[in-house]
Amino acid sequence: MTYEQIKQDPAIRTYITQADASLAALGYTEHSFAHVSRVAEIAGYILETLGYSPREVELAKIAGYLHDIGNLVNRVDHSQSGAVMAFRILDRMGFPPEEISCIVTAIGNHDEGTGVPVNPMAAALILADKSDVRRNRVRTKDTAAFDIHDRVNYSVTKAELKINEAHTIVKLKMSVDTHFGSVMDYFEIFMDRMRLCRRAAQTLGLQFKLIINEQQLV
Repeated sequence: MTYEQIKQDPAIRTYITQADASLAALGYTEHSFAHVSRVAEIAGYILETLGYSPREVELAKIAGYLHDIGNLVNRVDHSQSGAVMAFRILDRMGFPPEEISCIVTAIGNHDEGTGVPVNPMAAALILADKSDVRRNRVRTKDTAAFDIHDRVNYSVTKAELKINEAHTIVKLKMSVDTHFGSVMDYFEIFMDRMRLCRRAAQTLGLQFKLIINEQQLV
């Protein structure tokens, strides 16, 4: 089974759609196909760049695509419930236990509240997920109705995660329009995520750098 086959599975698409609908009802930013596809591609890029096997890259993409389905159950502990759901889905599809184990572990450890980068795939998923900050994740265009998460996401006009040629540093570079949200706003809600990103980078043998408006902050 491949990443492309996972993307086309009707049941998985339904779970992602309904999970995002639940988050929309709770006032969260977009967690639908744009988010999970972006996370999948970045997770794959990280492992591919670092020389992991094509199959490991493929599994990282699958983990990225499935990582937020637990929001269908509840936002609280969604990484754990998502891991259990992923186990059932992948087992039904005939994935071998060693591949299911890697994907489930990555999904179960991607949230900053409880997650730990226990292996390279989990580390890649963490970095991919936490780097997806962008304006079009905000659901409302009424700036007067923004909460702090809306302000921060809307203020980010560009975000890019890149590994240097020497494979020693992973940089998250962002351009922030401070008219909508300050750099301090970003740290107020994302500090735990940045700490987890630093630990994830270390698991991959990298240093993590956060650069906002050309200034290195981490």
